Amino acid sequence: MNLSFDNTENAFAYKSDKALRKAKFLFSTMQYSWFVKLGTMLTPILIKGKMPFINKLVRNTIFSQFVGGETLEETATAGAVLGKYGVQVILDYGVEGKESEAGFDYAMDQFMKVIDYAATQPNIPFISVKVTGISRSALLQTLNDAPRLRSGIHDHEEEIAEWDRVRERMYRICAEAAEKGIGVLVDAEESWLQDPVDRLTMELMEEFNTEKAVVYNTLQLYRHDRLRFLHLSHQIAREKNLMLGVKLVRGAYMEKERERAAKHGYPSPIQPDKEATDKDFDAAVTYCIDNIETISVIVASHNEKSNLLAAELMHAKGIAHNHPHVHFSQLYGMSDNITFNLAKEGYSVSKYLPFGPIGDVIPYLMRRAQENSSVAGQTGRELILIEKERARRKSA
Repeated sequence: MNLSFDNTENAFAYKSDKALRKAKFLFSTMQYSWFVKLGTMLTPILIKGKMPFINKLVRNTIFSQFVGGETLEETATAGAVLGKYGVQVILDYGVEGKESEAGFDYAMDQFMKVIDYAATQPNIPFISVKVTGISRSALLQTLNDAPRLRSGIHDHEEEIAEWDRVRERMYRICAEAAEKGIGVLVDAEESWLQDPVDRLTMELMEEFNTEKAVVYNTLQLYRHDRLRFLHLSHQIAREKNLMLGVKLVRGAYMEKERERAAKHGYPSPIQPDKEATDKDFDAAVTYCIDNIETISVIVASHNEKSNLLAAELMHAKGIAHNHPHVHFSQLYGMSDNITFNLAKEGYSVSKYLPFGPIGDVIPYLMRRAQENSSVAGQTGRELILIEKERARRKSA
């Protein structure tokens, strides 16, 4: 294999000197956890206050680094640049946490527009959907917490009707995607919301994954039960003669999960340490590639070892770099050394590209800021690579 994640010339070929300096400044500020904590606390409040200065500051810093734009049309610029280097796009209309039926229906319509747009583009094979964008979080929690609901029996007719509307929205989105040849990645939620999302996603796979993977569930491997859940999902898919679609991630809600478990006095669903998470993630990657005929997997990771493991397994088994059942992905604005070097070697790889009004994507942006300050070595690694490329350009 010729794959290396140390080639910064490939990694940053799409960035100008000015863009590199801007990225360096942003990641430098994210090294300070106190600054990130203060920023994530104040920014949502200030954005709601519609202060022009704050809006402009956010737009020119964290928003431009991690988001494709405010509108679907604005993502075309980023998508075209990525496509020039062989990188595909996962489009995500970054809405979540809405609370009205009108808001949920509007979000569904936006997801349909995203699918229709993706179908016209050569490098957008997937869109991402967050169920909390089309459903109340409280409804998901009720469904998650009440075992009687898992049999479909419930004594509150209003909630049954509300959940049916959520299911109908997801069915319409997936039907449109299936017709247009676009994959739907169902995002993971917090553990206390996840159970109904898992059940609905498997239900959608039964409908749409009979010939190929259209619907993908997202498994957060920092949860200690998700490797077993992967095996169970695969067993169900084989019994029903389906193609299992899975996106493997480490996870995005670690601090929140641990705090809630401690507050409510239940065992934390999170792995005891990073080593356990890494072990389960790599075991999940291995399992999926070992079962490549019946599992379509997206390795969505910023961990260089895990990406290299997947590439090595493919090489050892003689699996083509662009095999339709193996895809790699990283977040827009992060880990360009992984994305662009994979693309250079012909692997199917994408950037997860969210878009939406600043106010709507603030929850996503705050998670990115927290992730970069809490993930060991992530910010430092980004800065080292940026500095390496700046030095290479100066000496060239």
